[in-house]
Amino acid sequence: MEIAVKQHYRKEEEPLLEELSEQLKRAQDEYRPILTRFLNPRERFILEQLKGRFSDVKVAYAGGYPEAERKRALLYPEYYQPVVSDFELALIEVDYPTKFAQLSHGQVLGSLVNIGLERQVLGDIITDGLRYQFVTQANLASYFCNQVQAIGKVKVRLKEVALETLVTALDEWQAETMTVTTIRLDAVISHAYHFSRQVAKEMIKQKKVQVNWMMVEKPDYVLAQADIISVRGFGRIRLDQLMGPTKKAKQRLAISILKKKK
Repeated sequence: MEIAVKQHYRKEEEPLLEELSEQLKRAQDEYRPILTRFLNPRERFILEQLKGRFSDVKVAYAGGYPEAERKRALLYPEYYQPVVSDFELALIEVDYPTKFAQLSHGQVLGSLVNIGLERQVLGDIITDGLRYQFVTQANLASYFCNQVQAIGKVKVRLKEVALETLVTALDEWQAETMTVTTIRLDAVISHAYHFSRQVAKEMIKQKKVQVNWMMVEKPDYVLAQADIISVRGFGRIRLDQLMGPTKKAKQRLAISILKKKK
C-alpha cells in the first residue's frame, strides 16, 4: 500500500486498507467475484474510495435488508451479474420465553461473540421490541445454533429462518445538521446530545464511547465521514457527511442520531 494512499487514513485503519486493497486486486487479477466479511459504514466508505484505483472491479453490497448497517461486499468483474446467494447470508432467530424474559441488543451481541468468533462474521442484530434476529455468514449458521444455548440467564434456542421473514426493526435514525468548532469526538457528542464538552470528555474517559465498535478513550479523537459513534445510555450517532466550513471557519456536519429506547 502506497504511503500516498495511507496518509489519508488513520493509523489504525492501515490493516483494513491492506485487506481491502488485496481483495480488490484479487478480483481484478483473477477476474472473478470476491466476497468480503461484514463491513460497517466507515469500512464501506473506505472501500468505495479504494475502488477508484481498480477500474475493472465493481462492488455490490448486501446485509439481509436494504437499511442494514453492516453489509458484505461482493467485488466482481464487469461481465458478472450478482445474485442474492452470492453474499452467503443466513438469518438466525432467537427463540426464547417472551412472556417471562426480556433481552437486549447488548446481551445478544455479547453472547454471540463469546463463543470464540469475531464481530466481523456478524451482520446486524434486528429486533421489533420482542423478537430478535441476526444476520451472519451462511457457513456459520449451524455453529451459532449449536453453540448458543443461553443469552444472559435466559435459556434460548437459535434457529435459521428464511431471509424473507426478517422482522421490521424499531430503530429510527433522525437526520440532523450541526455546526461545530472542531470534528473532535467530544465536540460532536456534546452537540448531538446537548450536554457540555466536559461531560462528553468524562464519558469518553470512563470508556462509555465507541467509534466504529472500537473503544476510544481520547476526547480529541478526530472523526471522519461514515464513522458511527456509540454512546452508552444514549444511543448512536452516524456522521453522514462533512459539509465543509462556514464563513466563520466552523465545520458543518450532516449526522443521523439513533436514540436509545427508554
